[in-house]
Amino acid sequence: MSVKITTLIENSPGEHKALKTEHGISFFIEKDGHRLLFDTGQSGTFIENAEQLRVDLSSLEYVVISHGHYDHSGGVRALAEITTNFELIMGQGFFEEKYGFKNGRYEYLGNNFDEDFLRSQQIRYRFVDQALTELVPGVYVVTQFPRKHRDEVINPRFKLMKNGQMQPDPFNDEVLVAVDTPKGLIVLLGCSHPGMKNMLDATIELLGRPVHGVLGGTHLVEASDSSLIKSLDYLNSDDLEYIGVSHCTGDAAMQNLAASNSHYYHNRTGSSLIVA
Repeated sequence: MSVKITTLIENSPGEHKALKTEHGISFFIEKDGHRLLFDTGQSGTFIENAEQLRVDLSSLEYVVISHGHYDHSGGVRALAEITTNFELIMGQGFFEEKYGFKNGRYEYLGNNFDEDFLRSQQIRYRFVDQALTELVPGVYVVTQFPRKHRDEVINPRFKLMKNGQMQPDPFNDEVLVAVDTPKGLIVLLGCSHPGMKNMLDATIELLGRPVHGVLGGTHLVEASDSSLIKSLDYLNSDDLEYIGVSHCTGDAAMQNLAASNSHYYHNRTGSSLIVA
């Protein structure tokens, strides 16, 4: 059983200076001969990085999008120019119109494609309708997260346009990917809008396995001081060997982790996690 997870794009640069960065995230997952993509950044730039890293995207079996925000789904159009021989996996409500509200104005934050585009490109797609879905042996999509941690509050600035009215976005479309390894699960997070602790607890309960590593965005950038402390304490679990959080995690959380948690590393563009 071998697992390699490569960050094709993220907000921050790594040692490979030929790679480009952007506000977004994309992971290439290799497990026992299977190849999957989790998120596509905000543009097609992740594809240029994949070429630099000698990652063959034409062999993808599945593409999973964490939620319907532009910085996670924006590269699907560019990917379709390379290959359409994959199945696209999304959460329920993925195509609902998403907005951000600030200082009296709304800004569209959603996807740059719709179902008509997918049909025109003959891309197979489906919306997961169960809390746990196994895509290939040992690779799972998890969704429908119980909201147990009351401190994990979604910022009310995130809105949905439904039936001609703006409503708070509960991010019911959000999914994560969990990859099984002999030592436990490696969990990939997009933005964790439903709450990092809620999402990880649900994964542990559904799969009955400890979480060995966490990569991706935790959205602690908008956490209150008290909630941030609780989340950082949560990440001090003895089971966690790899804590590669970044993207929307925020400087305060990452600086605290760097100073206090020996298992933390700044997961950057070009980083790879390899578990044999």
